[in-house]
Amino acid sequence: MADAREHVLDGSRGSIVVREWPSRGRPRYLALVVHGYGEHVGRYAEVADVLVRHGAAVFGPDHVGHGRSAGERVVIEDFEDVVADLHAVAGLGRAAHPDVPVVMVGHSMGGLIAARYAQLHGDGLAALALSGPVIGDWELPRRLLALDEIPDTPISPASLSRDPAVGAAYVADPLVWHGPMKRPTVEAFARMLDTVSKGGDLGNLPLLWQHGDDDRLVPLTGSRVGVEELRGSEPSGHSGHTYRERIYPQARHEVFNETNKADVFADLTRFLDGVFAH
Repeated sequence: MADAREHVLDGSRGSIVVREWPSRGRPRYLALVVHGYGEHVGRYAEVADVLVRHGAAVFGPDHVGHGRSAGERVVIEDFEDVVADLHAVAGLGRAAHPDVPVVMVGHSMGGLIAARYAQLHGDGLAALALSGPVIGDWELPRRLLALDEIPDTPISPASLSRDPAVGAAYVADPLVWHGPMKRPTVEAFARMLDTVSKGGDLGNLPLLWQHGDDDRLVPLTGSRVGVEELRGSEPSGHSGHTYRERIYPQARHEVFNETNKADVFADLTRFLDGVFAH
């Protein structure tokens, strides 16, 4: 595995801890990894290793209220703050590695954050890759906000991957949140889902969508609504625009941790090779 370094930035609502997996020599590109709800970027060490071996320098923050960053656990009052924090992380990476293309890889809640980032700052990105993204018609916030009290129902570790070791490591991880969702965060999810839905397509930004067809946390059909809104129209004739989707049979929510993850990683690096070839 690639060695990691840590940086601390002043975020919108307190200190943000950023992990850097340095490139081997001068990088071909900068990759920004955006983690999901209740977890932390340390769970992406294998993704980072794949990207470093592919020629990247990799940076990723623990979002506010997550991992080793500041804030009440799993409380996100406004996702625009998290997008602003991510923009600061991008600045950190660009300062270290100017003049190389920047790609963003967002998983689950990180897909929502990355999608909003691309709507606001897409001219600074070479590509966007979304894994099991919380975009489009995700019904969980509506269901929870209709209740007087949000139930203390933790994420089922079996919903993450067919590999039981993934669930076991998740349960044992002290930096993972194992309690209930908090109402301010659920309300912020609902608002940002609406914001992204109305925020416009990504024009010619190359987009990869990877999803398991047995994803019970973020069902495929709801995310497809959001992906279609982001895609925009395919341009006529030859252009740099690329859209790829890869739906994996029987795969669950964390496709980067699935039993077929070698195929998932290969699809990601093949997509990036295609982007850089243009």
